[in-house]
Amino acid sequence: MSTELLRLSGVHAWYGESHILHGIDLTVNKGEVVTLLGRNGSGRTTTLKSIMGLVGRRSGSIMINGTEAVGLPPHRIAHLGLGYCPEERGIFTSLSCEENLMLPPPVASGGMGLDEIYAMFPNLKERRASPGGRLSGGEQQMLAVARILRTGAKLLLLDEISEGLAPVIVQALGRAIRTLREKGLTVLMVEQNFRFAAPLADRFYVIEHGQVIESFGAAELQAKQGMLHEVLGV
Repeated sequence: MSTELLRLSGVHAWYGESHILHGIDLTVNKGEVVTLLGRNGSGRTTTLKSIMGLVGRRSGSIMINGTEAVGLPPHRIAHLGLGYCPEERGIFTSLSCEENLMLPPPVASGGMGLDEIYAMFPNLKERRASPGGRLSGGEQQMLAVARILRTGAKLLLLDEISEGLAPVIVQALGRAIRTLREKGLTVLMVEQNFRFAAPLADRFYVIEHGQVIESFGAAELQAKQGMLHEVLGV
């Protein structure tokens, strides 16, 4: 049986005076891949940032593995076993690829070793001595994902990891996500590339104007095509 790892109940979020999330409700179970779908500006990225405490203000309830996190600062939330891969990647350009990998502190036991990382992302092994700023966009994205795997995080928040990347890199990232699920990790991702997200996710939430308007499992995906086309244009 699946065990609930994350639950958002009535979550509101603000940037300054801008009220972005209007009562988000969702759950993620251990070992699942869950995708947030929606148009740009719908509130998907803000949902991830709210979980991590990276918004100006938030209210409601965010339960992470049984701990209420809505009042915690980001570093305390990370130590509940979360890893966040932001859309901007945050690579240290002057550090080598391997130095970037070695930098993050552990947030939980069981972080992946370099050999495991390099087996999953052979490109990074080839470029391990290269400065982060010399890596291609795809290699930087692989590095951003790999870096949080070093920390021991069990719940990964991934924001648009396929955006603007070559198909071969997107395929490699898809294989990595499947491998992580097989290892028992849990993934909540925001993804605009529906063709990338559709075969990976166990469940989907559709967000519009800061609210969940639809949720469904992978088995219902075909039946939801009309609604998705209307809401997302896919």
